[in-house]
This record gives sequence, C-alpha cells and structure tokens, in this order.
Amino acid sequence: MGLFGKIKKEKQLKKDLEIATLENKIARKEVNTESMKAQKNIMRTIVDSGYSNGGASYTETWSKKYNAESLSPKSDIEENRKTLRERTRDLAMNAPIATAAVTATNTSAIGPGLVVKPKIDYEYLGISREEATEIERTIKREFALWAESTLCDVADQNNFYELQQIAFSDWLRNGEEFVLILHEKPETGMPYGIKLRLILADRVCTPGASNGDYDGIDEKAENGNKIMNGIEIDPKGRVVAYHISSIFPGEMGLEKQEWTRVEKRGKRTGNENILHIFNAETAEQYRGVPFLAPIIETLKQTTRYTQAEIMAAITNAILAVFITTEDGEGLDTGYGGEDDEADWGETTATAQKENEITLGTGTIVTLKPGEKVQAVESAHPSGSYAEFLNAMISQIGAALEISPEVLLKKFGQNFSASKGALNESWRAFMKRRKWFINDFCQVVYEQWLSEAVAIGRVNAPGYFTDPMIKKAYANATWTGPAQGCLNPLQEVNAASKRIEEGLSTREDECAAINGSEYEENVRTLLRENEQLAEVNRALESNMEEKDNGKN
Repeated sequence: MGLFGKIKKEKQLKKDLEIATLENKIARKEVNTESMKAQKNIMRTIVDSGYSNGGASYTETWSKKYNAESLSPKSDIEENRKTLRERTRDLAMNAPIATAAVTATNTSAIGPGLVVKPKIDYEYLGISREEATEIERTIKREFALWAESTLCDVADQNNFYELQQIAFSDWLRNGEEFVLILHEKPETGMPYGIKLRLILADRVCTPGASNGDYDGIDEKAENGNKIMNGIEIDPKGRVVAYHISSIFPGEMGLEKQEWTRVEKRGKRTGNENILHIFNAETAEQYRGVPFLAPIIETLKQTTRYTQAEIMAAITNAILAVFITTEDGEGLDTGYGGEDDEADWGETTATAQKENEITLGTGTIVTLKPGEKVQAVESAHPSGSYAEFLNAMISQIGAALEISPEVLLKKFGQNFSASKGALNESWRAFMKRRKWFINDFCQVVYEQWLSEAVAIGRVNAPGYFTDPMIKKAYANATWTGPAQGCLNPLQEVNAASKRIEEGLSTREDECAAINGSEYEENVRTLLRENEQLAEVNRALESNMEEKDNGKN
C-alpha cells in the first residue's frame, strides 16, 4: 500500500471512529434524558404549587414541549466546545454583525495594547515617595525595552502589545488562549531571556483524540490523574498540566502528531509555565466558551435573512420583462426548435440573439401584432427589513453587553442617550479588560520583573525573600484605550468637577478621557513651558535689540 493509500485508510478510520463516538454520545444522552424525565414525572404528581404552576409547569400549553435539561459543565461545554469554536470562527469572518461585535470589543478593551504603570507600595516597603518614583521609572524603561521588541516573541514576529491583541482576539473567537512562558538564553541586544509563545486552543487536546475532538470520555494518565480535553486534572480537581499537540488537529501532512506535556507551574519557582486565558462562566469549568456562543443561531439566521434580502434587491434591480402573444405560442427562443439536426447550443444562442431586446435610455421598441409586454415585479426587499434587523441587533447587543449604537458605530440620538449607551458598553469592555490583565498582562509582567531583579537591571531589595515585598514591588496598573468624548467640553468640565469634589483623581480622569498618564502629562507640560519661556525671552531680547538700534 502506497503513501496515499495509507492516508486514505487513515482518514476512513478516523471518520468511522468519529461516527461511532457520536453515536455513543447520542445514546448516552438519550439514556440520561429518559431517566431524568421519569424522575420529573414523579415529582409533577406530588408538587402542584409555586413554580410548578409557573416557570416549572409541564401542564400549561406553552410548557408541554419545553424540555430543558441541565447538564454538567463537562457535558454542556466540553463536549460541544469544538463545534461552538468552529461556528464562531465562521461567523466572525463572514457575518458582518458578528465581525463588528468582535472588532468593537477588541478595539475598546485592548486597542493597540495595554501599557503598564508601576505603582510601588512604598509605604509597605518603608521607602520615600521619591525613591519609589525613581524605581518606577527604571522599571518602566526596562519593561519597554523588552515589551516593544519582537524578541519577546518566540517567533520573533510581534511585540508584547501585538501579542495582547492576538491573544484577546483568539479568546473572542475560540473562548480561550494558551500562552507558553519560556526562559531562554538572551539574544544579542536583549538582556532578557523571557519569551512568549501563543498556542491556539485547538492544539490543547487529549493525546490520541480523533481530530482534536472530545468524546466525553476522560483518559487516565500514568500518574493516576485524568485528562479531559487536553487538561490534566488531579483527584482534587486541580489543573496540574496541559497536553499540547505538535500539529493542528486534523491537519493532513507528513509530520507525525505528537503531544507534549507541560506542567502548569514550575516545581522550583512555582511560577506558571503556561497561561490559560479564559473567562469561566460556572464552577467546575475547565475550558472556555467562545464570545458569540449564546447567539450563534440568531447570528446565522439573521445573516441568512440579510443575504436573501440582498439577492432579492439585486434581482429587483434587474429589469426583466416577458413578451406575451395572443395565440400563446410565444417567441422562438431556440429551446426545442424544429431543426433536430442543428447543433443545440448554436441554435439556442442564435435564437436568443435574434429575439433579444436590449433596453436603454430613450429606447423605442416596436412590437409585433398581438404581442404585449409584461414586467416582472418583486416584493423584495421587504419594507420591514430594516426594522427587523434593528430588532435583531438590539437582541445581539444585549446578549454581548454592547449597545446597538456602539455595535453599529452610529450615534443618532441626543447626547444623554448616546452617552448612556456608550457607558453601558464601556462597563462590559472594562470588565473584560480587567480579567485579561489578571490572566495575562500582570502575570507576564511579574515574571519579567523577577528576571529584571535577578540579573540586576532593577534594584529591589528583599524581592525574593518575602512574597509581600515582591507584591509591593510588582504592584501596577494598566491603561488602554479611553472611552472617548461625545461632547469634549461638557465632559472635561464634569471631570474637573469630580476632581474638585474629591470624587476622582487627575490620574484617573486622564486615563478615562484620552488614556494618558497624569504624571507624564505634567512632565511634558513643564518641559513645554520651559521651552516656551525660552522662546519668549529670545523674542523679548530681539525686540530690545531692535529698539536700541533705532535709538
């Protein structure tokens, strides 16, 4: 058997295995469903009050076919994750509303990348504010050296801020992202050896899994742990390791698929070797759910409806007419003509050309006796299309916590309504930014800072002696894209009032209005004022020289 024969046989075996696995899954769910239904039937005969007469009723007309079953996170998420991920990717690429939701969230939450601002707890460390400020400036300069270079990336393609964008975008589409933190020998021109490698969620899967899919059955590791969807879990439910495929599952090629086991934390340092970026929705959840998962059906159906309306509009835009005759014979178009010996294609083309009428501006057409022109009219596009689409966008936006105004980038209402819509969306963006900082940015920053202190680039006495001291040095805030102003003058006045009343700080307001740093603004203003003063002194000196010359 040749190579292609082996590949073909292997593909068939995989297909057979997938079919058998699916049948097993369906059978298992049917058994569980029937058992649960039997239990509920017993309960219905006993209880007939409270929720039993309302949302839990099975006797009301609306409820008779409403058989919702609550499954475990394993059955509900783990077994469906691959399908949800694949459909979300498709929608993010091909459904405009889905694309808008993904890009709007990424742009607002992360934008060009989140920037660190060290905020050392100098009071706990027992140092002065001035000393802390000097250390913070050193840390910021050193981190910029690493973060702004593509050498922070194993692939040497993206800097740290670009890696943030990719990681967050992958989370939106896949529900999760994995990041390997490697410590290698520093390269020329870069004193730091810490490097990052982004891993697509597909590659974290159970060794031997068919096409990377999870069939609901956990594998047993040699150490007694279980492996569920590529994640190794100990008997206590703690994640201890991840299993990463050498190739993208299901991808055909000559490279042999192998798996690498990566322990979550280093045994000596306790630092994380791999980061799992996802936002858990429930307890006992080990894998992420794509951002668009709750609205996949709505997005797909809305997209199909939109495509149908577009095609109807195109059809309606093309003027088509029929020419009818009183005898009902119509024109000879060449289809099924009398000359059986003639070439069918040639006959058809000739007949169509002879009988074809091209309409143009000011065209005058003379019809034969008995012929009438009948236009084809379309009922599309529907007059209710825009109203329906807006209703769907409102539902989609509500599910994703993105107001329709922000989703469509269309602020047509008054200032108060538009500001309220922007504020509500921004709360969701900030929530997602916060957990992304906790799961990714801050973890990477702390590991980088540990290396910076270890190699003497940053002076932090006691850093490795006490976890509290380490935390005091590593304390930081992260700034990103600002919300922006719909009415700059009004909002700046409101910010000034908040500062005056002690409800906010200049630092917070700078970050909120334009994403800048207050201290940096002050230093820049001082420098600009000094430069302006020099210019004014030079001008005054020139004027005096001119006046003296005249005298």
